[in-house]
Amino acid sequence: MADISAFPAPAAGPTAAPVAIPLRQLAPWAIFGTVLAVILLYFVGAEQGVVSIVSGQGVHEFVHDGRHLLGFPCH
Repeated sequence: MADISAFPAPAAGPTAAPVAIPLRQLAPWAIFGTVLAVILLYFVGAEQGVVSIVSGQGVHEFVHDGRHLLGFPCH
């Protein structure tokens, strides 16, 4: 078993300070991400039946496994 005191202590080097991101620069990306997530949630969770935007079963079959993975019933 190696003696832990035989290893040199890590050198204390310069550390990087966190960069503050202004809310004005972050807000458009947060809104874009939220809109994208809501659209994805709609297509995975509700794109069938009466509320269907796209006719046919193409979207339903494309997201079928994702529906089950996220707990949405579909049949």
